[in-house]
Amino acid sequence: QVQLVESGGGLVQAGGSLRLSCAASGRTFSSYAMGWFRQAPGKEREFVAAISWSGGSTYYADSVKGRFTISRDNAKNTVYLQMNSLKPEDTAVYYCAARVSWDSGRSRHNEYDYWGQGSQVTVSS
Repeated sequence: QVQLVESGGGLVQAGGSLRLSCAASGRTFSSYAMGWFRQAPGKEREFVAAISWSGGSTYYADSVKGRFTISRDNAKNTVYLQMNSLKPEDTAVYYCAARVSWDSGRSRHNEYDYWGQGSQVTVSS
């Protein structure tokens, strides 16, 4: 089992930046690949970014590529999502998630085993 807690969400103007954090507790954090997903009202949960166990590999949705950066610090049991050049369409609840494998399932929310409670990000125009 691993428990995940997100923080760092809030309200920001378009063009601004936020950094989300996801702190993990429980079993060995470095054993899990991590992902970030988001869900806007009335929409399905969508993939944002994923990072491998060591952080050596990352993967992004096209909609955030070049603006968002995922990273992790295994010594702190934390994964981050740095979000720059934010747009109103980035408004959503952001979730971190964990899974054991690093394969093509990394962008599919139903392939993840553990989830945080979510953090609201609101981008005003």
